[in-house]
Amino acid sequence: MTPKNVCIPRELQLQAAMFRLGNVDEEIHAGYEILQKYHKTVTFFGSARISEDNEYYQKAKDLAFQLAKDGYTIITGGGGGIMEAANRGAIEAGGQSIGFNIRLPHEQSLNKYTTDSFAFTHFAPRKIVMTLLADAYVCFPGGFGTMDEICEIITLTQTKKMNSAPIILFDKKFWGKWDDFVRSNMLPSKLISDGDEKIYTITENIPEIISVIKNRRTCCDRLSIS
Repeated sequence: MTPKNVCIPRELQLQAAMFRLGNVDEEIHAGYEILQKYHKTVTFFGSARISEDNEYYQKAKDLAFQLAKDGYTIITGGGGGIMEAANRGAIEAGGQSIGFNIRLPHEQSLNKYTTDSFAFTHFAPRKIVMTLLADAYVCFPGGFGTMDEICEIITLTQTKKMNSAPIILFDKKFWGKWDDFVRSNMLPSKLISDGDEKIYTITENIPEIISVIKNRRTCCDRLSIS
């Protein structure tokens, strides 16, 4: 253990950071090799802490079931909670179900409802792959990790660093106060531009979500990574 009063040289900190990055390129390509096999995909985000008897679990499973019936492959982070629910819905519909899991010391393991999967070592390439070719993103209630994921997708869309696709925040009751903050603080203060508040849609109406997704295809043609 390093004593608190010892300053680690910056060069060593950089070396440690580069070591942690390790095989990021390989992980991105491995994830892409899975993605390119599927024509239509929807990525689900949400808390791993939500139990099977929770309403959000059931709603995520139902939505994924219906999307899978319509030919969409369901993508999640491969863990429990909302991720498990979405993967499970796809499986029960007889569809394709991808889990992009993350290797953690004491937490997440791959749920049993996937037809294809890959285990990442790093969060950064995992997020890149999960946002690479999706036709839509559905974000259920979650914690800091979920907020990180959805805010990155919104930011990438806002700055035109990724193709525009439907971004659905599921449940007005949960996301409403966050949306109020965006509209009553960020927008009037000109910290975001007019129209940025419309990048995402907040609803818990499953037929509406399916209609939005089906009417805004974005990634029909898959581009290869050389």
